[in-house]
Amino acid sequence: MTTTVRFTKGQGTGNDFVLFADPDGSFDLTPERIRALADRHFGVGGDGVIRAVRTASHPEGAAILAVDPDAEWFMDYHNADGSVAEMCGNGIRVFTAYLIEEGLVTLEQGETLAVGTRAGVRDVQRSRAGFQVDLGRWSLGDESPEVRARELHAARPGLSLSVGNPHVVVALASNDELEKVDLTVIPVVTPAPADGANVEFVVPEEPLVTDGVGRIRMRVHERGSGETLSCGTGAAAAALATRYWAGQGAPDHWRVDVPGGTVGVRVFAAEDGEHVSLNGPAELVFTGELAV
Repeated sequence: MTTTVRFTKGQGTGNDFVLFADPDGSFDLTPERIRALADRHFGVGGDGVIRAVRTASHPEGAAILAVDPDAEWFMDYHNADGSVAEMCGNGIRVFTAYLIEEGLVTLEQGETLAVGTRAGVRDVQRSRAGFQVDLGRWSLGDESPEVRARELHAARPGLSLSVGNPHVVVALASNDELEKVDLTVIPVVTPAPADGANVEFVVPEEPLVTDGVGRIRMRVHERGSGETLSCGTGAAAAALATRYWAGQGAPDHWRVDVPGGTVGVRVFAAEDGEHVSLNGPAELVFTGELAV
């Protein structure tokens, strides 16, 4: 049986999403329906699908509300292939813009909104440039993976880390190498991460640091979506990896250029360890209805 969904298309530096409100969590959001909404030929088209559900109505909501009772809304995020994802850095900014546009929340410049996600509660602040999200504590992985990708003529070492979802970051030698990598084919990570991973390929700018801000370029293959024009958590992971490789004295502020634009990353101390935040734009493109 088909159901008509009233949706909004949104994007953050070209990372695009189909969003819709289902406050009570009553819509049967199957993988088939997610793929239909995200299909770029027969559906709306997007790198992912985001459902706005009241946290109290989501199966994982009780744990979220136990941590922060103010996290009224849950970002129910799914990749374009129908699989579930823990977190999406560009998506949560667009999600916040959507909640504001729909009148589901109010958020003035400088104010903070608590949002429930599968990676935990994430705080989003409205700023002049868009939105900034605290992605929480980051961590290095235990593995030392190798990555093979089409048009890279040898396996490259990667750095495994988490910013609420899994990433493997690979440093390349030049912009020419970065542009030639063929990400229409899924990079092969060895050993394979148990839950898969987003794979980022990064090149430092020359000079690496200007006016105290690190500069890098990045492309990404997202788990469950393929190559995307931007990945917010991937940008954070790429900045963290480059900072780690650069060693002592590396900056805490980073500018990450992706095919869809530019985002900012900041590393800062918190009570539970070192956190990383992401800032950038969020745009709602159009609304419509689709039977799925």
